[in-house]
Amino acid sequence: MSGYYLKRVFSSLITLLIISTLIFLMIHSIPGGPFTRERQIPDEILQSLNEKYNLDDPLYVQYFDYLKGLTRFDLGPSYKMIGTSVNELLIAGFPPTAIIGGLASLLIIALGLPLGIISALKQNKPVDYLVMFMATIGVTVPSFVIATLIIYVFAGQLGWLPTFGVDSPLGYIGPVIALSGYSLSFVARLTRSSMLEVLRQDYVRTARANGIKEFKVIAKHAVKNALIPVVTYIGPMIAAIMTGSFVIEKIFAIPGMGRYYVDSVTNRDYTVLLGMTIFYAAFYIVMVLFVDVAYGFIDPRIRLGKEKQ
Repeated sequence: MSGYYLKRVFSSLITLLIISTLIFLMIHSIPGGPFTRERQIPDEILQSLNEKYNLDDPLYVQYFDYLKGLTRFDLGPSYKMIGTSVNELLIAGFPPTAIIGGLASLLIIALGLPLGIISALKQNKPVDYLVMFMATIGVTVPSFVIATLIIYVFAGQLGWLPTFGVDSPLGYIGPVIALSGYSLSFVARLTRSSMLEVLRQDYVRTARANGIKEFKVIAKHAVKNALIPVVTYIGPMIAAIMTGSFVIEKIFAIPGMGRYYVDSVTNRDYTVLLGMTIFYAAFYIVMVLFVDVAYGFIDPRIRLGKEKQ
């Protein structure tokens, strides 16, 4: 069993190294530099800035210096915010982004899974039609449209919610709903289709024929096996939501990671852009690793089968 998990951890580290290398090379291949301006600065000042941040070193030296920093969890200084490190920006921007993403993920799981299961158990009945109708709307309507409607109706017209910021608990309602709309609908649809497929399997029919109570058949046999494809989606989904939605944060004026990321692109702040991209990638890889580990608990055959290979 430990071999299965060690292989997943090792492959995740290799993946992160490859992603870090590609991101580093792509960012340094962009024409210009972090101190490029519409109005050109004097060569003496530019040379002094390059020496200060070691940008005049060969590319391979900068690359290995950056890898050394990553091993110490040091993402370097910001080129634009003097005296501020990328780590400090992450510490400042991640909490509001993570809170909104965490609440949205909980809402998606808490509603998406039960709705999908109920819809499958009530196939071709009014409940099923209603759930699928709402899920279709949620999948097709973009999150920024939902966010705009929430601000216009519930903040502007009714005055129930604040128009921007997360200074009060009510401020989280709009971003969480807008951020979770698509994924909640997708999880409900995916759970329904997976449940319907499992309910048609021979072992479910056999369990029912043997007189096992319907609740036990559903809870112990059907739901557990139906969760495998759902977990495959939920892991990366949580990573995407937890690291924030740039559009949603912009619409609701949330001081999260999205703001720093967009500003780093606009201002050519390469260290911030590089550091946050690697942070996003690392978080995504961790969630994919979590999915692999969860597979082993949901279906031990996956873990044992891969150990024998």
